[in-house]
Amino acid sequence: MKKVRTSFIAILCMTFCITILQNGMGQDAAALEVVDSAICTGVEDRACVDPKEEFSTGVEKLYCFTRINGAREDIEITHVWYFGDIERARITLAVRSSSYRTYSSKRIQAHEIGKWRVEVLGPDGTVLKTIPFAVAP
Repeated sequence: MKKVRTSFIAILCMTFCITILQNGMGQDAAALEVVDSAICTGVEDRACVDPKEEFSTGVEKLYCFTRINGAREDIEITHVWYFGDIERARITLAVRSSSYRTYSSKRIQAHEIGKWRVEVLGPDGTVLKTIPFAVAP
């Protein structure tokens, strides 16, 4: 009987320790996934409007739309907008469920013609997705 009780207590302690470790470690970036992403001219009803990979210089504002799966708790992701290799904006966004849609926007200046990209970063700074696009005359 003493062996059974000791084994039970040992299993209970291990289960408790594993639970504490899992909860204390926070969101693992590997569990996060960008399942949908696009650059577009607007967002309506939680969906991208007119998604493209190339936009004309007349566009004044663009949106980066992402749908994130796998969050186990409220977290933050970051959209980092690059014109060439120059960081032009860094926007932190909340993710509040295991499947969450969110977006950021960036005003595009008339002289900013060329290659762009948005890097989607997880809570630990890991690049989850890179979304390339261009602004052309």
